[in-house]
Amino acid sequence: MAARARKVAVIGAGNVGATCAFVLAERNVGEIVLLDIFEGVAKGKALDMSQGGRILNYDGRITGTNDYADIEGSDVVVVTSGFPRQPGMTREDLIGKNADIISQVGEGIRDHAPDAVIVMVTNPLDLMTYHMQRITDFPHQRVIGQAGILDCARMTHFISEAVGCSNEDVQAMVLGGHGDTMVPLPRYTTINGIPIKQLLDAETIKAICVRTAGGGGEIVKLLEKGSAFYAPGSAAAIMVESILDDRRRVLPCSAFLSGEYGMDDVYIGVPIVLGKNGVEEIIELELEDSEIASLQQSGSFYKEQLSSILGY
Repeated sequence: MAARARKVAVIGAGNVGATCAFVLAERNVGEIVLLDIFEGVAKGKALDMSQGGRILNYDGRITGTNDYADIEGSDVVVVTSGFPRQPGMTREDLIGKNADIISQVGEGIRDHAPDAVIVMVTNPLDLMTYHMQRITDFPHQRVIGQAGILDCARMTHFISEAVGCSNEDVQAMVLGGHGDTMVPLPRYTTINGIPIKQLLDAETIKAICVRTAGGGGEIVKLLEKGSAFYAPGSAAAIMVESILDDRRRVLPCSAFLSGEYGMDDVYIGVPIVLGKNGVEEIIELELEDSEIASLQQSGSFYKEQLSSILGY
């Protein structure tokens, strides 16, 4: 008996969702369903991607829809739906606008893909990931936020520019919320095993950390309309691949904490082992007092917003 084809649903056919779907198609992950409230946008982009298969040598069924019934049987659901950031807006400014959207999306996933692992991309990421888990009532390990992979990629790029080396050789580590309170960790950042403190001075490292925390806002300002999508969409695709293939990659993601790092009942960016069940393990790094204080401050910031704005 032939094995069932793997299936991924991407909710939201905007720039981030379409990028994620395209990267997944190139990686031949299986069937891809692109869902959007604007049916023509989802179907048009799916058809365009399908026609690119011959050019870039990928196969697999790619369809567009506005009907949640079509995501039935999905192994992974990526959620990108929501209003994008505009110049002058923080991710947190989007809370009210996007919470209602996530409620509707969560109900659709709960009713039609109850066994899926959910990868959240919608901002403000950590809050919307928490909200999605409460709406679906899925186990916490099956609802994960894409954050740290993107933040680390930004830090990696800035370091590679400063050093003059390949992105591929830089391993960065960023914890905390996906916003201004994120916590870059230079102490855990290396270039092919060499600590960056041996290659960059303290002032340059500090500037890179500041730029990393404001990396999304920098792109929003440059674009003038909308926000980043190539790197966020690609980062979500990498998470999907690790789940589908049970690669158990160690990646920084927004995960639910139950005492780890001295925090409880909050989603925040930490290193995890990501496999077929979602969060297979949360890795607790040995942090210095200042680092753990910054991480817990980030967690407290989001817990306060969960209570005061979302009512949790």
